[in-house]
Amino acid sequence: MSDRWRPNATVAAVICDAENRFLLVEERDAETNGPVLNQPAGHLEQGETLIEAVAREVLEETRWQACATGYLGVARYEAPNGVTYLRHGFVCEAQREVLERSLDAGIIDTRWMTRAEILTSSVPPRSPLVLRAIDAYLAGAVMPLSFVIDD
Repeated sequence: MSDRWRPNATVAAVICDAENRFLLVEERDAETNGPVLNQPAGHLEQGETLIEAVAREVLEETRWQACATGYLGVARYEAPNGVTYLRHGFVCEAQREVLERSLDAGIIDTRWMTRAEILTSSVPPRSPLVLRAIDAYLAGAVMPLSFVIDD
């Protein structure tokens, strides 16, 4: 096996409702064991497309079925633990909450929050990418899904 460096491929969903609130998860940080806020997000699994991955992660972490409607691009982030992530951001539309589903392990709760509420929350964002993705969405920096080439 090669010891070549490989970043982690992840997806994240920015979901905004009619009241300009964003669907976030409060989750346990594995490094600090403290709570943090994040978009529904996670790792790309073998054999799935990026768009399939973001829909799966939203459902697993929030119980919401969601449909990707736009692409926010890719961000490279080197976490404090030295792991590098390539995070593909998507704009998604929440379609239906599946209340009978349980939340993924590590998820404490889901929250609909405005940007201002996120800034003043006692629970910090997991990384700077949380607000950067929201700001990109609010600035209209959303590309069509055709920008995602995913054979």
